[in-house]
Amino acid sequence: MTAVSPDSPIPSSSELPPARRRISRRIAGIAESATLAVDAKAKALKAAGKPVIGFGAGEPDFPTPDYIVEAAIAAARQPAMHRYTPAGGLPALKDAIVAKTARDSGLQVTPAQVLVTNGGKQAVYEALATMLDPGDEVLLPAPYWTTYPEAIRLAGGVPVPVVADEQSGYLVSAAQLEAARTPRTKVLLFCSPSNPTGAVYPLEQVEEIGRWALDAGLWVLTDEIYEHLTYGGVTAPSMPVVVPELADRCVVVNGVAKTYAMTGWRVGWIVGPADVVKAATNLQSHATSNVANVSQAAAVAALTGDLSAVATMREAFDRRRKLIVSMLREIPGVACPEPQGAFYVYPSVKGLLGRSIGGRTANSSIELAELILELAEVAVVPGEAFGTPGYLRLSYALGDDDLVEGVTRMQRLLTSAD
Repeated sequence: MTAVSPDSPIPSSSELPPARRRISRRIAGIAESATLAVDAKAKALKAAGKPVIGFGAGEPDFPTPDYIVEAAIAAARQPAMHRYTPAGGLPALKDAIVAKTARDSGLQVTPAQVLVTNGGKQAVYEALATMLDPGDEVLLPAPYWTTYPEAIRLAGGVPVPVVADEQSGYLVSAAQLEAARTPRTKVLLFCSPSNPTGAVYPLEQVEEIGRWALDAGLWVLTDEIYEHLTYGGVTAPSMPVVVPELADRCVVVNGVAKTYAMTGWRVGWIVGPADVVKAATNLQSHATSNVANVSQAAAVAALTGDLSAVATMREAFDRRRKLIVSMLREIPGVACPEPQGAFYVYPSVKGLLGRSIGGRTANSSIELAELILELAEVAVVPGEAFGTPGYLRLSYALGDDDLVEGVTRMQRLLTSAD
């Protein structure tokens, strides 16, 4: 073995021979989920006795409805559910997804166009992995969910952010998308209602963007997981329904997590052209095989039941939405648009940066989030995680008392800025 001099430069991982690279370049390039990291830190501080209030995780504070839980218990007692089942999903759940999709968005599909996945994240990744070749570009409206760019890169693609700010209501235009398009562009990743902003694209803009994608010959991956969480009469039209000619190049991802308070059950799905779904199913057959059968049985109960549970949650979220916006707007230096969907607010905090707060100065939204956690014991997610520095994301899917206490702490701290 050749000795290495203490004065020799340390080789980078890319210069090391393959056997000496401990982590692959592909995986080493993935960033940790910022939202889950903030939530974990808040929970760790709580466990240590700190009265931390967390606005980090996008998770309803409601329990999964009883009838869904009972369906899972019954399934757990069935020996057939103790065995492998089809990698693409239980036939009963595929049928339920077909019926639910027609009921809720008007999109008509067949079971061959459905793949049941281990949550929405797996649906996003498998769809991208199926559609992208190395170097293919994905237009990514920003602010974006923190997982999107990492899933694109993991699939070999190149994320191309297209930024919208509070002046446009966080909605990108077809003109912006066209300006970002290159010969390498293959996919537009579209999310409405949006995580992290709560923005909802109106029908006319969905149609304009869909027809632009159609004319440009692009594919669209549209994330509809927040479809039922809209407020004030606003609706979230499904792009392949608004522009049916696009359906053969459109993949929809969805799941039960947000609508039925089932984040921990891990059931999502892909709906798309049959050849794409078959290829993604092949991938899943080697990656994870079937989703847990008990969770699938619970999802069947959720999708074949009524929507009364989401109506109850939506009423609570609507109340909290109005409350958190009004309270944040009372803080000088904070500009907070009113979201129309999901359960997030995404205020601009640019007016607070560079000012003295509690004897300290934050020059970025990352530093401001750290300052708020340390001095107010409130956990929020900085805008850097979503591709737009200068903002914070707060989830209002937490109890009313915690919401009021948490934002009140922020008011006390941030109104002292000078």
